[in-house]
Amino acid sequence: MNDAVPEPDQARISTGNTGLDDILGGGLDPDRVYLYEGRPGTGKTTLAMQFLMQGARLGERSLYITLSESRRELELVARRHGWNLDGIDILELVSPETTLDPSRELTVLHPAEMELNETSQLIFDHVRATDPARVVFDSLSEMRLLAQSPLRYRRQILAVKHFFASRRCTMVLLDDLSSAQTDLQLHSISHGVVLLEQLAIDYGAERRRLRVVKMRGMQFRGGFHDFTIVPGGLAIYPRLVAAEHHKSFIGEFTTSGNAGLDRMLGGGLERGTNALLIGAAGVGKSSLALTYTLAAAARGEHAVIFAFDEGRGTIEARARAIGLKLDEGLDSGLVRIQQIDPAEVSPGEFAHLVRRAVEQDHARIVVIDSLNGYLNAMPEGRFLILQMHELLSYLSQLGVLTILILAQHGLVGPMDTPLDISYLSDAVIMLRYFEADGTVRRAMSVVKKRSGHHEHTIREFRLSQDGLAVGPPLTQFSGIFSGTPRYIGEKSPLLIEGSDDQPDES
Repeated sequence: MNDAVPEPDQARISTGNTGLDDILGGGLDPDRVYLYEGRPGTGKTTLAMQFLMQGARLGERSLYITLSESRRELELVARRHGWNLDGIDILELVSPETTLDPSRELTVLHPAEMELNETSQLIFDHVRATDPARVVFDSLSEMRLLAQSPLRYRRQILAVKHFFASRRCTMVLLDDLSSAQTDLQLHSISHGVVLLEQLAIDYGAERRRLRVVKMRGMQFRGGFHDFTIVPGGLAIYPRLVAAEHHKSFIGEFTTSGNAGLDRMLGGGLERGTNALLIGAAGVGKSSLALTYTLAAAARGEHAVIFAFDEGRGTIEARARAIGLKLDEGLDSGLVRIQQIDPAEVSPGEFAHLVRRAVEQDHARIVVIDSLNGYLNAMPEGRFLILQMHELLSYLSQLGVLTILILAQHGLVGPMDTPLDISYLSDAVIMLRYFEADGTVRRAMSVVKKRSGHHEHTIREFRLSQDGLAVGPPLTQFSGIFSGTPRYIGEKSPLLIEGSDDQPDES
């Protein structure tokens, strides 16, 4: 009895797209048939051309078989991406030369009149003559029209598959989903299926996403992955999985540079944690985050601010108004402000920007200003908590201090929060307006800190040209967080306007 010798595993081949290679765990199995499917405009042709361009870079023979687009159209796509198609053979079955040949009954206007067997034979003859290692077939919708019946169409697709299975060739089929219903028979005969989608949201740019439906015998990252079409191809942002990232770090204190604030926090915020600054608009949340950012720059650490709500000019003006030297941090490159347009950036792309800031720029502090703007970037708000949980877990495992800013609805009195994310936060700092003696003042309290001791007091704070000033505990007031406190003491503990003399904390 002869023992069967197992076929050795072949090395993966790249799809030509680093994001898709990451999702697939290295690329595609060679000498197999794959299916890229999606509605027109989703990016199938661009992704397929990246596959062939990668083969051309490696010196492999690459063939693009087109029944739907002309050579000029493909060259235009390539030119706008900065590509050169010289290394790719294009078999144009709807070329003017073909339509004028009386021996071939082909027409551009009526593909249903083409002879299916003759078309297949043209493909087979060309493949035998050129012997390509990579082939793209664009598209199956024309083949479906030529077949005119589901049975004949399936038999022809199987014939194509069996023909290429006998050759050392990796083939990508494109399908624009023009059939009345999902063509699952294509899924059954394909080694792998990649679905591309384009979503129209109520406001802002369209969103594109990709999902690997199946890959036989291969582990891949499931779920949807956002992508954009940019010069150079598809920029795919693999879904963030926090468990795949971990780095050893020391959980030391990260100070703010303000003694009063650090004292309230029991010495500061630990690395690998996140802090939520919550309060009404304009109460000082962003200014508080800026103090941490510039304190990191003073230590020689990198920090990045992702600004959803305000422009860089507004942030710089605020820093100057409270005496913070943000310009020095920006000029040194230790502080970076990146504006995010929630109408244009998808959650997957934002997570990619955060990863690049941490892994390439080595940011040690990440500020998200604000979660309200991040919520607007989500196509469906119910996924915000899940994506934020994954992002915070990723930052935590890399030892990054994350500062989240959340604006509440209202100014004084009862406050409404657009979403409850406090349970994900390691520390919660509440900032509130309150009225005393006919003056609007600000109060601060650390209401939660998982990682250690913190004060449970409520302190007044003030933002001025001299920066952040933190006063003594407001022990002689009650009802501070209601916005209308009642004073029950004899000696006022409030900060004195226009003076450096602070009330005695004793």
